[in-house]
Amino acid sequence: MRWTIKPKPDKAAIELLQKGLQVEPYVASLLVQRGITDYDQARLFFRPRLEDLHDPFLMKDMDKAVDRIEKAISQNENILVYGDYDVDGTTAVALVSSFLKNTYDQVATYIPDRYDEGYGISYKGIDFAHDNDFSLIIALDCGIKAMDKVTYAKDMNIDFIICDHHRPGEKIPEAVAVLDPKRNDCEYPYKELCGCGVGFKLIQALGSKSNLSIDDLTSYLDLVATAIAADIVPMTGENRVLAYFGLQVINGSPRNGIKAILKQVNKSSFTITDVVFIIAPRINAAGRMKHGNYAVTLLTESNFDQATQYASEIDQFNTERRDTDKQITEEALLQIEENQEQDRMTTVVYNEHWHKGVIGIVASRLIETYYRPTLVFTKSGDKLAASARSVRGFDVYNALEGCSEFIEQFGGHKYAAGLTLDPKNYGQFKNKFESVVEKTIDPSMLIPEIVIDMELSLDQVTPKFYRILSQFAPFGPGNMTPVFMAQSVKDTGYVKCVGEDDKHLKLTLTQNGTSKYGAIGFNLGHKKGLVENRKPFKVAFTLDENHWNGNVSLQLKIKDIKNQ
Repeated sequence: MRWTIKPKPDKAAIELLQKGLQVEPYVASLLVQRGITDYDQARLFFRPRLEDLHDPFLMKDMDKAVDRIEKAISQNENILVYGDYDVDGTTAVALVSSFLKNTYDQVATYIPDRYDEGYGISYKGIDFAHDNDFSLIIALDCGIKAMDKVTYAKDMNIDFIICDHHRPGEKIPEAVAVLDPKRNDCEYPYKELCGCGVGFKLIQALGSKSNLSIDDLTSYLDLVATAIAADIVPMTGENRVLAYFGLQVINGSPRNGIKAILKQVNKSSFTITDVVFIIAPRINAAGRMKHGNYAVTLLTESNFDQATQYASEIDQFNTERRDTDKQITEEALLQIEENQEQDRMTTVVYNEHWHKGVIGIVASRLIETYYRPTLVFTKSGDKLAASARSVRGFDVYNALEGCSEFIEQFGGHKYAAGLTLDPKNYGQFKNKFESVVEKTIDPSMLIPEIVIDMELSLDQVTPKFYRILSQFAPFGPGNMTPVFMAQSVKDTGYVKCVGEDDKHLKLTLTQNGTSKYGAIGFNLGHKKGLVENRKPFKVAFTLDENHWNGNVSLQLKIKDIKNQ
């Protein structure tokens, strides 16, 4: 791994903030790195307020969306709330549909089948709306490129409101309203909302027409926080406010569906990391292994006993998902070795029998072994479908645009995308993707990077410092967990490998013969030789609490070890 130490912020800015907040200089330095340079910005960072959320009517077409929904309600129209099958889509559908159903009962939900219909708005979904007399579809987390589908619906006298957060193409669908902060003509101040976040802005706007305050809508924020965490959008600005209060709901009074999921694990409080690794995979497993409807049903269930039953079913889906992605990952790694493709700039693998629901996870797993832009293909009907994942700093969406002559459709983000193509184009696409990446990627991006916030001595690691650091949460892109470096540290002589196959490293660190801290290095068992016999070394680490036998102590979570 390559270690990149962030540039030290402006000294004057650090001193100014240090005086204003009465904190240690290294705390002030961490804040300045995050763009926080004065007392008011620090107050917003440490004490987010719901009042800091933007007026939803600043979003292009919001007034049109609200007017159309109010018209539908006044004229007793049937409304179909339509969303993608992943966490962002299913939480958004649960949010908007449950909000509307509070005052209006002619509302139904629709999640496309991942295997039969594929991603986004489908002709089958529009036909369902037509056959069941729906005249308004609210599409969430999808639709920004569905020009033909929206036109098809319009010919059937079905109106669309699109709530999306993906990059638009050159044209915008001719819907009644298109809510997407990434539209070039949208002046909404915050561009990085997830799909569920855009859905929340819609209910915020609708609620304001009924004199509902933002406090009246906080019960929906457990859904929004879950979507923010799962979709890996920046944990900045409005997202951070929504996630902050959403975590409070998750830890205080979550909806029955989320409460039932949390009941399955032995924890009393939950962080954004827990949302990513406990709640999100289970919700996602429904759409991956069976159908996204299971997730929406769970998230909108009002009876806790029934929600517990649904959560148990979804937990089983998640177990199946884990077994499936483990098997496919092993097969994909074998394919790379057999084809002798270890030295390519990209990983592109294909097997027509691989489960479409887990190829995105498999792509992420492959990056753990071969750190490079990765595509995993499988058969989907008479087409090939792929999930793309990227490495830090490289825009895989742009790379796919460079191969567009071989792609039938694609969409996504900088680091994750999906696409379909004709099987006959697979070989040409694979070669073109390798060529585009080779020409555009900085070779250093192919070496995993640890970004270090600052050097820290172990005597600066105190419970008080950790308490302050904890208030930097929730963490995510744009506000990552601070990573520190300590030099000339030694193990006290009791280093050992622990865990299955001795994969992990457990040690006690000391520096200058004083401060001692317990440390754990996950998947670093192979580095034991670097720290034995009290040799000096340097570590990159984050801070964590270790709970053991009722005792709580500070520990270092080691990310990497290097010779001094």
